[in-house]
Amino acid sequence: MRLGLVTYMWGAEWDLPTLLKNCAETGFEGAELRTTHKHGVELALTAEERREVRKRFEDSPVVFVGPGTACEYHSPDPAVVAKNIEETKRFVELSHDLGGTGVKVRPNGFVKDEPREKTIERMGKALRVCGEFAEGYGQEIRVEVHGPGTQELPVMKAILETADHPQVVCCWNSNPGEVVNGSIAPALAEVAHKLGQTMHIHDLYDKQYPYLELFGLLKKQQYDGWMLSESPPTADPVRVMKYYRMLFDELVARA
Repeated sequence: MRLGLVTYMWGAEWDLPTLLKNCAETGFEGAELRTTHKHGVELALTAEERREVRKRFEDSPVVFVGPGTACEYHSPDPAVVAKNIEETKRFVELSHDLGGTGVKVRPNGFVKDEPREKTIERMGKALRVCGEFAEGYGQEIRVEVHGPGTQELPVMKAILETADHPQVVCCWNSNPGEVVNGSIAPALAEVAHKLGQTMHIHDLYDKQYPYLELFGLLKKQQYDGWMLSESPPTADPVRVMKYYRMLFDELVARA
């Protein structure tokens, strides 16, 4: 298991050189770059700019894990779904150009007054199209466990089964609702066979979420992907990241 960063709160205001410097200094080995943030790694990058970004990562100890997007596929409007599919494809190309291994996408809830099964089918079919495209670039489509209703693990399992493509995988999100009687084992079991190369973790000291159990379950199935911190904002992220690295290592050792 490797520790990385989601540039959602801790890295949102860092340009790319600062991001790479701070991750290297604190022992964060990789980064999922959220779109629209200050690092500026976006679809609009030219071919030359993409080569420059890739070289910056290659010249540093930090790995570009892939872009984090807000692409979603639940809308009942076919044009909106098609737009999101096309945007996903462009992010697949960007990730490939920069040396990444996949693109984070999400479900984001159900459509009001529409049967859940219909929304799940729409999302799954759209994800299959994305997965087929991503396969040609050696990329994963990382479906974050996200959204009201859609973050329920049986729903996520149904979405992934409907997509039915090896490149469409689950990005575990360490949501509080996954914990039942103090354990996340039943929830993780729903998607354990579909875990991709990334998952999101939050405050590791939080006793309400059984991180030690999570790490132990992952170790048992020999998970070797990225554990990406998506933790709440702090006034001193670099200092907190150093402590986070130590706590992460302790949990890995104890698991």
